[in-house]
Formats: sequence, C-alpha cells, structure tokens
Amino acid sequence: MTEQTEGRQTHESGQLLHLVFGGELASLDSHRFRDPAKIDIVGIFPDYASAERAWRAKAQATVDSAQTRYFIVHLHRFLEPAGLLRRLA
Repeated sequence: MTEQTEGRQTHESGQLLHLVFGGELASLDSHRFRDPAKIDIVGIFPDYASAERAWRAKAQATVDSAQTRYFIVHLHRFLEPAGLLRRLA
C-alpha cells in the first residue's frame, strides 16, 4: 500500500529502489541500445535522490557522446505493480 507524504510516495517496504543504467543508443530518436551486451549498469539506489546523483555523474561524464544516454528506472513501481494500478485508477 502507498500513501502520499508531503508530495513524496512512501511504501510499506520503506524503500523506493531505483536502477541507473545506460549506454550507446542505436539512434538518437529511440531507446534501443546499439549493443545490449555493453549496457553500463551503474547500480541500484535506495532513493531517487541518490539515483539522480549517480545519473548526473554518468551523464556529465559522457556529455561528448551524443548517442550515449543514461536512465533512471523506478524499480519500486515494478515490485509493487498493484499499488501502481491503484494510483492510476
């Protein structure tokens, strides 16, 4: 179950896990990776703020490579899909 607290979501688990990953895209207008075997898994972070710091660091380090992109995935949404569906309803 989820509840809103000052604009932030709080889950029963107490964790809002986020995955940061990226790599070289096949083209600038897609999210398809050129070589999925070379995807850079930066890590899993306990909250959005720490995931964003890691994402910013990787994005800044690869700023000269237009085809390279990093993403943040909200893992907690996949771990509790029923909660997501309740919020969308």
